[in-house]
Amino acid sequence: MTDSRAKALGGLLARQGILVAFVLFMVGFALWNPRFIGIDNVFGVIRSSAILGVMALGVTFVVIGGNLDLSVGSMMSFSAIVVLDLHENPAFGPALAIPAMFAMTMALGALIGFLVGYLKLNSLIVTLGMLSAIHGLTLAYSGGQNMDIANQQATWFGVFGRGTVAGVPIPVLMFGGLALILAVILAKTPFGRKVYAVGGNGTAATFSGIPRARVVFMTYLISSFCVATAGLIQASRTMGAQNTVGQGMELEVLAAVILGGASLLGGSGTVFKTVIGVLILGFIQNGLLLAGLQFYAQFVVTWVIIILAVWLDIAAKRGRLWSPIA
Repeated sequence: MTDSRAKALGGLLARQGILVAFVLFMVGFALWNPRFIGIDNVFGVIRSSAILGVMALGVTFVVIGGNLDLSVGSMMSFSAIVVLDLHENPAFGPALAIPAMFAMTMALGALIGFLVGYLKLNSLIVTLGMLSAIHGLTLAYSGGQNMDIANQQATWFGVFGRGTVAGVPIPVLMFGGLALILAVILAKTPFGRKVYAVGGNGTAATFSGIPRARVVFMTYLISSFCVATAGLIQASRTMGAQNTVGQGMELEVLAAVILGGASLLGGSGTVFKTVIGVLILGFIQNGLLLAGLQFYAQFVVTWVIIILAVWLDIAAKRGRLWSPIA
């Protein structure tokens, strides 16, 4: 291979290493089991990954902006419980329950954004505390009870989680549509460039006239909007929810974002690669299930594949498998 071709290949791997890993992974499992790439299986995996994916889209903005959000799991539980409860309230019904739930969820996001953005508190500490606080709020709101829709046949609420358009599940369309909108916002708008600037070097961004606090505040508002959307899909899919339905999902969401190439230090990442990270997690679990592995073995194999995929991405960017410092 000539030097020019080698450099071109190296450049491609540096830019799209995680995508290459995803393609290799898909080909490997497809050779193992042809059912893996069947249209029904593909749509099924994406549909089951939609809730995690929608949440990850919002957290991508937060991470690129140089912060963390560990409250999204508890917040999703809160969203699902609230929308189901208001749905059963005769004064609301589904038409009013949905916007009311979005308003309440985004109010929580605004509170976090205010604490991290304007008061400049540590995002890890704030969101870790909010994880417990929102969980407590959910239990207080629900009285410790799970929520269900009594007459499921008499409501159109199930369309968000169970409906289809031209054979495509609506959760897949919601995930894809929101990903497209947020990708344009992040890559093509002045606000998106400000998010990268604040995450890359907050001090320099401030001296450049970028309102750092406002940008951070908006990233948490976007994240809470995505969480509310995920809560809507979850509640609509099952027409009921436990008050711990989102517990632990914050770690899966963060894993998908980081797997997609976003840096925990901020300033790098894309919505497209986050979608790839979500799909990798979803298809890993599905592929291992089709391979017949026990569920406890799937956790270990999933971890190994994630480490290998991230290693490939990092190695491609630095041009070698091992760190030059080692």
